[in-house]
Amino acid sequence: MYIERVPNRNSPPAILLRESYRQEGKVRKRTLANLSKLPPETIEGLRILLKGGTAVSSLEDAFTIVRSRPHGHVAAVLGTLQRLGLPQLIASEASRERNLVLAMIVARIIEPASKLATVRGFDPQTSTSTLGEQLRVAAADEDDLYKAMDWLLKAQPDIEKRLAHKHLAEGTLVLYDVSSTYFEGHSCPLAQYGYSRDRKRGKLQIVFGLLCNAQGCPIAVEVFAGNQADPTTLAAQVTKVRGRFGLKRVVWVGDRGMLTDARIQDDLKGVEGLDWISALKGGQIRTLVEQEALQLSVFDQQDLVEISTADYPGERLMACRNPLLAKARATKRETLLQATEALLDQVVTATRREKRRLKGADKIGLRVGKVCNRFKMAKHFSLDIADEHFSYQRKPDSIAAEAALDGLYVVRTSVTAESLTSNETVQAYKSLSQVEQAFRSYKTVDLKIRPIYHHLETRVKAHVFLCMLAYYVEWHMRQALAPLLFDDDDKDGAQAQRASVVAPAQRSESATAKARTKRTADGSPVHSFQTLLADLATIVTNRVQPNLPGKKVTFDKVTQPTPMQQKALDLLGVTL
Repeated sequence: MYIERVPNRNSPPAILLRESYRQEGKVRKRTLANLSKLPPETIEGLRILLKGGTAVSSLEDAFTIVRSRPHGHVAAVLGTLQRLGLPQLIASEASRERNLVLAMIVARIIEPASKLATVRGFDPQTSTSTLGEQLRVAAADEDDLYKAMDWLLKAQPDIEKRLAHKHLAEGTLVLYDVSSTYFEGHSCPLAQYGYSRDRKRGKLQIVFGLLCNAQGCPIAVEVFAGNQADPTTLAAQVTKVRGRFGLKRVVWVGDRGMLTDARIQDDLKGVEGLDWISALKGGQIRTLVEQEALQLSVFDQQDLVEISTADYPGERLMACRNPLLAKARATKRETLLQATEALLDQVVTATRREKRRLKGADKIGLRVGKVCNRFKMAKHFSLDIADEHFSYQRKPDSIAAEAALDGLYVVRTSVTAESLTSNETVQAYKSLSQVEQAFRSYKTVDLKIRPIYHHLETRVKAHVFLCMLAYYVEWHMRQALAPLLFDDDDKDGAQAQRASVVAPAQRSESATAKARTKRTADGSPVHSFQTLLADLATIVTNRVQPNLPGKKVTFDKVTQPTPMQQKALDLLGVTL
């Protein structure tokens, strides 16, 4: 039997239930019923039954969703990783270790967690995403991850060399800076007490140096003991770039705490093909002003002037004055002065009260020292301490001398004017902010490298390198997704709006509009990187089980992306 649609002249077509049969060797057909008055969905259901299908009482009862697992964010990160060719950069041939490393990189971006929590996310029974099955590592345990980390650390030199070959060239700018992160435990040789940028007093820490190209794309990272001074990490990085990476001509960009006079003399000066860009410290700037090598009056008409002096032979000095920065520093200094005075007034009151009066020059001095050191304002106060007395007053001359240098900074370089103009040199120094952005992503916003729980030195190094590779993927994702994020997607336009390279960086008109309206140009909501990943995670893989007689085979079905999600995937060049 079958259903046939028969034209009916000027009337609606007739829907007939017919049967075919054979008579005297010929195929004939006869009509069994006229179905024209039945609803279309009933007719279609009958047609499916006649073709061998199965009938259900309602669509809601036809299928059961056995399980739903977030998939869109995995597809976005993994697709970007594949598009960048990172698997081939890690190892030329596929292996289980490479898949485990890739899985840890993706997991670090979508849901940073301990290695134990990460591996539980691979298990089909406990997974919170499709990552384990996508990279065929669902059966891995934490020991497998640790072995993969050991494998990765051995491959780090070759991986960094491939990244450098891809993103660095002869004569390029190399950005370098260091940070630290605190450590949980006491058995790792790298974990030492040092200057804590995390403000975690009493915590052991490690130091790591990050090397990026001029655009802020990470190239290499190295871990040092937690008590190692920033400048002492430089020599190893210079050797790495010139030796392992084979670059003979580079311009090294580091802040004034990194590229000190000693490091410039010992590690950089006199090395053929190696130039550098840094800045003078406050005391050095004050000396230039006192020696009248730098006249502050020149800033009445301009905010940047290039000078040279015998104290810095073979160097170009770009002196800059930023009025907005000067105002901000003056406001901050006055606030700290007032806060210090409020605490000093408490000491004065303690020396004059009737009961339990504070006495003794030593005791008073100890109390005053704690107060002055709290806000680093002791240099601006004249203190009078005696056994029965304490008073203080501001030093107007000291405050005025410091205020005269507010907003003033001096960039120093060995690069010739033919290679980089004054404006380009200052801009190159300011590009170090991109390394600072990498550290923020590393430590707080996205990748959450801290605290570190690994105890073996090799595992700590592998963990830091793994986070660097994760940031490498995230950096490229942010570039592609900028139109949907609060990130500025028109940096050329922002640069054109800037009155001077010394002036504070400006956001483009499109970025300003996004920040003001919280909407993109097409009216879609603007996301942060993390909220966009969370939105993509609502694209799920559903495990579907048909509730039909004889149909027990389950299958997977991915949900349809929303227009916003599809746009994000298109920007990344990823398909589901």
